[in-house]
Amino acid sequence: MKNINSYAVIGMGRFGSAVAKELARSGADVLAIDANEERVRSIAEHVTHAVKADITDADTVAALGLGNMDAVVVAMTRSMDASILATISAKENGAKYVIAKAMDEMHAKILTKVGADKVIVPEKESGVRIARNLMNGNFLDFYELSDRISMVEIAVKKEWIGQNLRQLDFRREYGVNVIAYEAEGKETIVNIPPDMPFSEGTVWVTGTTEDVTRILTKK
Repeated sequence: MKNINSYAVIGMGRFGSAVAKELARSGADVLAIDANEERVRSIAEHVTHAVKADITDADTVAALGLGNMDAVVVAMTRSMDASILATISAKENGAKYVIAKAMDEMHAKILTKVGADKVIVPEKESGVRIARNLMNGNFLDFYELSDRISMVEIAVKKEWIGQNLRQLDFRREYGVNVIAYEAEGKETIVNIPPDMPFSEGTVWVTGTTEDVTRILTKK
């Protein structure tokens, strides 16, 4: 999926606000939506736009411009009916990619059936991780190991192909360590020979969350 820079997040509970704030911190344009005026006021200073809206009203949803967003996150679960309707409405109004939060596995199955492109259960995935995964279109997986340290699986970039660890010097260039490499169709290598050139495949890197994010976003 390509790098995304415009989002709508529906539902400003703990999970939704975490997604919205992290996306905004990463430089994205974020539209935060909630039916509760107090929640809208509390999130307004952290995002590009914040609006009070009833997402169960078809005309209201149509006016939100969800079709102009690269992704929509349906982040509420207090009402299963409302989250299902919001997911349907987002897709019907042209949203390119919809992530929906589910309260349990049954809810997740329903959201998938009504068109959600990805369904997550918050107990399994944090709002911050979802936001970072969205922002980094070239990531394969992202793990927060602590408050400061993260590990990411990333596709080998074109400019790395044919070069080795000595030449690329990840520690100096990005501040990260490469801990594993898997060439396409081959087994994962943990102790990577420093003179072995990279080919298409994936690498695992670890470092501070700031440095790991930089390697994902650096062109």
